[in-house]
Formats: sequence, structure tokens, C-alpha cells
Amino acid sequence: MIAVQSVSDAFSGADCARLLDLVASAPTRDAKLVRQARDHNLRRADLVWLDEVDGTGWVMDRMIELVRDANRDVFDFDITEFAESPQVARYGAEREGHFGWHSDVGEGRLAERRKLTIVVQLSEPDAYGGGDLELMPGANTVTADRARGAATLFPAFVLHRVTPVTAGERHSLTVWCHGAPFR
Repeated sequence: MIAVQSVSDAFSGADCARLLDLVASAPTRDAKLVRQARDHNLRRADLVWLDEVDGTGWVMDRMIELVRDANRDVFDFDITEFAESPQVARYGAEREGHFGWHSDVGEGRLAERRKLTIVVQLSEPDAYGGGDLELMPGANTVTADRARGAATLFPAFVLHRVTPVTAGERHSLTVWCHGAPFR
């Protein structure tokens, strides 16, 4: 089976609250797919890109540390850079926020070089209903840890989804690591 790693305390509750405070007043964008395509049947969320928010440099420092440890201990991928800004996604019940089954490797200059995906749970688990991050690293579906501050790391080619949010809102932080395309 393909490895999926969970780090239960990747971010503290205070770190999650601090990040959500920083992005609260930032302008959001409707989530799109690769090549700027939009399909609300597949993905319904609002995004904030952290390279557009002052005071968030510490987030990338933490993500780099997580990736260094996980890649050394679990994945051993040839990672050369972080070519995309981290994003905070908001999935709200008012729109049944979700993201259907997909992989993060795709067409396009950056998407074809994604090697590793990291998703950090920013919301308290009881702040929303539904909204599970589910992964399919093999024949069975795995549900990611919903604990606030938990990180889930997985190869970018693994199928995954966020089930529809039925109550409240779910916030998550995502970043990708890049390298030569998989062969």
C-alpha cells in the first residue's frame, strides 16, 4: 500500500487560530481546478493564497520542517522546491463545500511536478459536519485525522476528496512539494 503519514501535532491550536486570524480579512477567491478551470460540481470552496497575506512566513517554515522529516522517514521523493504558495481553503455548509475525487498531479507546468501534498486541519473537529478528507492510497478509503493542527502527508498522485460540509465550516491549509515528474 502507498504510504500516508499523519502528524497529530504539526501545528498547535494557537498556531491554527493565529493563521485563521491572519487570513480572515484577506480577499478570497473561488477555488478553481488546474489551468484555471472552474467546476462547482467537482469543487466548491473559497481560497486565500498565503503569499498574498503579510505575516505568514512562519507557516512555510513549519511546512518545510514537516516535509523534511516525512520525506526522510517515509517517502524518499526527489523534492527540489515549493513552487506554489500555500493556500487556506474554506469549505462552508451554506454552499455544501466539497472537493470530489481527484489527484494533485495534473496537466500544467506546476501540477505535473507535484510530488507530495500536505494538508493541515485548521478547524476544530466539532466546528463542522461532513467535510472529511478521505484518501484512497490503495483498495480502501482512509479518513484523515480531524484533530485541529493535524497534518496529513501523501503522494500527490493519491486519489483524495473532501466530502460535502453539512454544518459549519472547515478550514484547511494545503501546500505541495515539487520535483521532476513521476515516471
